[in-house]
Formats: sequence, C-alpha cells, structure tokens
Amino acid sequence: MSTALAAVPATESADDPIYQTDFVREMLRQTRALDSYGQWDGQPVQKILAGYVLSKEQKRAMPIIGDPDDTIVARVKSFHNAIAVLIEKECGLMAVPYVQLTHEGFGRALIVVGKLVVMDRTLRDVHRFGFDSLSKMKTEADKFLGVALEIIGKHPEVAGL
Repeated sequence: MSTALAAVPATESADDPIYQTDFVREMLRQTRALDSYGQWDGQPVQKILAGYVLSKEQKRAMPIIGDPDDTIVARVKSFHNAIAVLIEKECGLMAVPYVQLTHEGFGRALIVVGKLVVMDRTLRDVHRFGFDSLSKMKTEADKFLGVALEIIGKHPEVAGL
C-alpha cells in the first residue's frame, strides 16, 4: 500500500538548516541509492524526502492493519542504513544494519558493530512508517545514534571484534 507523497511543510524550505545536517544528507544518499531508474534525478530534496513525512491525519486515514509495499520497506531500510553510516563515521568501526520484516509489517531492526548489538528496535505497523517532519525523523535518529555510541564506548573490545 503506497501513500501519496506528503506536501512539504511550510517550515521546511530549501534553505532550512535541516537539509545541511549529516543525517538528512545521508538519508538523501540512501534514498537516491534506491532510485535505479533515475526518477529522482533533478528533483528537489524536499520532494525526494517527502515520503518519510506523514502527518497524523495521513496515518489516521491508513487502515490499522496493512501490508507494507516495497517502497515503504525500502524507506525503513534506508532510515536504518543512514543511522549505521553515521555510527561508522563517528566511531570508525563498521556498523551493519539488519532489518527483518514479515509480510504483515512486523519485525526487528538491528545494528551490529563487531560482535556488539548497538541498536535493537521492534518494528510494528511498518505500513504507517513515517515521521511528523524531517526534524522529528532526525531527532529519533540522533537518539539511536547517541545510545549506539554510548554502548560502543562502554564495550569497545566487543565492538572491535
């Protein structure tokens, strides 16, 4: 079930500093990497990342139970891939994301550094995956990043294996 792209909120113009952050730049890279047919070529950043933004009204309009389509699954994977890339950038160790989902949209997302699990997230209702704004998406990613780096700092010998 694919949803229509959300309109870019008025608070997020092309000059908004959110587009200069490492996380949003990485999300743009991850999303473009999925564009094997060049559909995003020449498109503004706001339009490319609009699929990650879902208002509360849009989420309410979706059925409670639904199967995620390939586009939504790709967005979930892109989000976790971006976090893994930022972990690598911060600590210099390879971070590997694993996203496992059932066809009903339930599953788990892990990020592993060496032999250390630095992020373990239960995924539910993936067909409703999205954030109120790009800044809220960045805030959530920053939380995961902070916890992951703290875990790596506590157990560097395991992360280095």
